[in-house]
Amino acid sequence: MSELHCGRFRLALDRPLVMGIVNVTPDSFSDGGRYDSVAKAVAQAERLVDDGADILDIGGESTRPGAVRVPDDEEVRRVVPVLQALQSLNVPLSIDTCKAAVMRAALDAGVDLVNDIAALEADGALELVARSQAAVCLMHKQGEPQSMQAAPHYDDVASEVEAYLAGRRDAALAAGIDAQRLLLDPGFGFGKAFEHNVALFRSLAGQAARLGAPLLVGVSRKTMLGTITGRSVPSERVSASVAAALLAAQAGAAVIRVHDVRETVDAIRVWRALK
Repeated sequence: MSELHCGRFRLALDRPLVMGIVNVTPDSFSDGGRYDSVAKAVAQAERLVDDGADILDIGGESTRPGAVRVPDDEEVRRVVPVLQALQSLNVPLSIDTCKAAVMRAALDAGVDLVNDIAALEADGALELVARSQAAVCLMHKQGEPQSMQAAPHYDDVASEVEAYLAGRRDAALAAGIDAQRLLLDPGFGFGKAFEHNVALFRSLAGQAARLGAPLLVGVSRKTMLGTITGRSVPSERVSASVAAALLAAQAGAAVIRVHDVRETVDAIRVWRALK
C-alpha cells in the first residue's frame, strides 16, 4: 500500500482521499467572500471535516481566470491565522499558494502540504519545501491566471501536460523532495479550453503510472462542467462535480479536491462498496 508523507501525517492511498476547499478570499469563483474571516473559515473547515474531508486546502488568493494578484503580506495575513487555528483539528492542512513567502509563513504555522499551481517554479520554492517535511502538489498551467484563458493552445494536451509534470517531478526529486511527498495535478481549467479539459480528463487513466506519482484532480464546480450541463452558476454544479469526482476516482486519482465534501464522500463510499 502506498502512502503520502504529508507533514505530521502518513496518508494511506488505498482509497481516493477527499480534499476540502476553504477559500479565505473575497473573489474566488464559487464561494468568494463566504469565508473571508478567521471565524468563518474555521467554521467551514470544521464542517468539512465533519463531512468527511481527509485534507483541508486553505487558499488566500483566487486563481480563477482574470483574478487580481494579492500582495504577499496580504495573503499571509489571510491564511496564517486560519492555519494556526486549525492545528487542533488533527487533519492534514494544505496551503494553496504559488508564492515562496507565503509557503514559508505557512510552513512556520505547521502546514502539512503545499499545493502550488506554479509547481514550485518561484525563486527559492523548491529549496524551501525540500527543507520541510511537507508534501507538495505540483500543477500544470499554461500562462498566468490573469490571461490564461485568452487563447490556450496545445498540439497534444495530454502528452504536453505529462511532459511538464514529469519535468517538475524530476526537479523536485533532484532538490531532495522524497517521492512519497509528491502529488501531481494536471491543472484542469488553467490555460485550457473546453476541448483541452475533455481530452486531458480522458487521458487520466494510467497517468499516475506513467508519471510514477499519485494524481490530485480538481474539477469541482468548474466551467467545463457548466459547459457540459448548461449550469452557469457554479453552486448549481454540485451533481456534475460529484459525477466528475467519481470518474476521476475510477481513473485512478489519489486525491479529489472539492467544494462539496459530504456529497463526494458519500458517492465514493457507495462506489467502493458496490463496484
